[in-house]
Amino acid sequence: MPGASIRPVAAVPTVMTANPISPAVGVADALDAEGLRPAVRRVLDAFVARQASALWSVSPDLCVLVDILTELLARGKRLRPAFCYWGWRGAGGAAGLPAAVRAAASLELFHAAALLHDDVMDGSDTRRGMASAHRRFEARHRAQGLRGDPAGFGTAAAVLLGDLCLAWSDELFSGCGLDPATLVRGRTVYDLMRTQVMGGQYLDLLEQARGGASVERSRSVIRFKSAKYTVEHPLLIGGSLAGASPRLLAAYSAFGLPVGEAFQLRDDVLGVFGDPDRTGKPAGDDVREGKRTVLIALGIERGTAAQRAVLDRSLGNPVLGARDLALVREVLVDTGAVDDVERTIDRLTEQACAAIDAAPVHWPAQAVLPALAVGATRRAA
Repeated sequence: MPGASIRPVAAVPTVMTANPISPAVGVADALDAEGLRPAVRRVLDAFVARQASALWSVSPDLCVLVDILTELLARGKRLRPAFCYWGWRGAGGAAGLPAAVRAAASLELFHAAALLHDDVMDGSDTRRGMASAHRRFEARHRAQGLRGDPAGFGTAAAVLLGDLCLAWSDELFSGCGLDPATLVRGRTVYDLMRTQVMGGQYLDLLEQARGGASVERSRSVIRFKSAKYTVEHPLLIGGSLAGASPRLLAAYSAFGLPVGEAFQLRDDVLGVFGDPDRTGKPAGDDVREGKRTVLIALGIERGTAAQRAVLDRSLGNPVLGARDLALVREVLVDTGAVDDVERTIDRLTEQACAAIDAAPVHWPAQAVLPALAVGATRRAA
């Protein structure tokens, strides 16, 4: 591999963990390499505990915000911190540097904010195998016999919790411990990431409101709502913090964007065909929410009048049953939409791995990043 011979310079510590990284890295090993996942968990636990103390000083009633957030954070896969950290390592950043881990962990809070707001906008009942935050606040309202509309209370509380996560992600990133000049290099990407995610969320709402289906528009939605902030931007943030060269940052983009798109395409397939016990969401939730995904857009574009009618009456139906979901699945298979998406996932993943293979990436990121790509695009949950 062209970049495989590159090793950290003498000033950079070697791997600080008991699990040495071999040239062929498995998906689980990639997520756990250099002890990253438990390190991120410790950072988040300590940070949220400090915020809990601040909220407690305002009122004990605010502790529910921390309780709900803590459970949500505990079930994350840590993909975004992983791509950020390995973007740092691939640019020669020190292994296990606490400040770099804290910067990467801030992305988990940003992701939590996106999930909280997304669940409100989509009216989702579950997230990560448990009731979504707005439903949990709604249930507490009912259980305590409070006045007003329980659903409205739940929505408002979840939005506020999402806003807290946005503020806290910035606070954790800014206070990670890296010097100001270093932080400035990553801040530009961080700010762009936040702007583009909000824009992508609006495009998602707009596409559902239009009621049509366009593969091109659907891909634009996933690119800005999910793909960039899942892989490309975390890589660029980590690389920029470590002083990556323009050539390496370009390679990170060439790798990160296709992996991010393939990640979301896999999510779209799981949203219709996934096992609820593994995805943490009811089967067919994307259909009930009326999501105009690439998978759905392909089915509509290629379907017969009868097949389009099946999709049209099913999309956005909140009480869609098992029989109707089975008909939707049948249409998506028969039109070739599923096969097309699977081929696209494979093509994007291969394209990404070729880009990183040819890049000047420091070891062991040269081995870890392709494994993370496989984990992001071929997962079952």
